[in-house]
Amino acid sequence: MTSINQIKELRDATGVSIGQCREALEKAGGDMTGALAFLRGQVAKLAEKKAGRTLGSGHIGVYVHGGKIGAMVQLLCETDFVAKNPDFQKLAEDLALQLSAMPAAGPEEFLAQPFIKDPTQTVADLIKSGTQKFGERMELATFSRMAVGE
Repeated sequence: MTSINQIKELRDATGVSIGQCREALEKAGGDMTGALAFLRGQVAKLAEKKAGRTLGSGHIGVYVHGGKIGAMVQLLCETDFVAKNPDFQKLAEDLALQLSAMPAAGPEEFLAQPFIKDPTQTVADLIKSGTQKFGERMELATFSRMAVGE
């Protein structure tokens, strides 16, 4: 049987709903690693299901490093409710941090990069996991990076 502490720990680690955490832990027989793997598998299915939804809102994440490097990322979502969520805004800012640390020539290159805060997932995986966490489709719209002397 899955304990409340395990569910809380998985929810804190992923941000997904309590019901999804409970289901993942039950499918994995209480194993946290297995539950995380199960949730990652669910992310792709959920993102595919929401692919046709209209993106009517979003947030621009900005990061400036020492006044020498700056990056802006426009992350879109479906509703203003999610766009105003501090965790969604943090995700956009993390993407700007990623871009300032690892320049990308185009969207495909940027999305394929390992995320600097967790190299076990790519930037694309991070955005897909946001879809699971917030329950809305998300998409990287545009991004820009500037550096003094470049």
